Amino acid sequence: MIEYSIVSTGSVGNCVVLDTRVMVDAGVSYVKVEPYMEKLKLLLLTHQHSDHFKPSTVRRMAFEKPKLRIGCPPYMAGLLVDAGVAKNQIVVMRQNLMYGFGICNVIPFSVFHDVPNVGYKIHFPNCRVFYATDMGHLNGIVAKGYDLYLVEANYEDDEIKARMDAKIAQGIYPYEQRALRYHMSKAKCNDWLVKNMGAQSEYAYLHCHTEVVKAESEDT
Repeated sequence: MIEYSIVSTGSVGNCVVLDTRVMVDAGVSYVKVEPYMEKLKLLLLTHQHSDHFKPSTVRRMAFEKPKLRIGCPPYMAGLLVDAGVAKNQIVVMRQNLMYGFGICNVIPFSVFHDVPNVGYKIHFPNCRVFYATDMGHLNGIVAKGYDLYLVEANYEDDEIKARMDAKIAQGIYPYEQRALRYHMSKAKCNDWLVKNMGAQSEYAYLHCHTEVVKAESEDT
């Protein structure tokens, strides 16, 4: 199995490193990606949300490593240029086509979200990796017998509906209503994994939602 590190996942920031040389998403501070920079060859970006794409981090990465290649869908190219990334470092990738980067081949595919977004099928010589986060479903997407699946399992259906009902009763417009449409539940994730995984496949859940409660100080 390929070596991988989940640097960060969830609303606080998303970043995964595969085989020490390929990073998917950079929605974290440069301090968090710096330990991986020496071996890093390729950065793949999925969409514009700040927890997946932090312009200052990507700009610093590109500056510190001029030979770093940054693969992205067409709608991210202008954002990279605006962030200060040199055009010769950017590889614009069309959906459902395979791109060779030497260390791996990459196939981007579209997923349903509230902004344009892609997942990636990443083929290393001895391992195939499937990566997808921030999507309402994976309907119509097939990836049979991959070695590693990194897939969003954002919430448990019963739990999120209970939280949503409680907030609505208080007159609060809940985040959970948006999550039901634009993020994938653990149940949907599991159903999709069962249909695609092989006997030796492994998986890890990404972007699991955690309710953050602000604690009151003892003085209040």
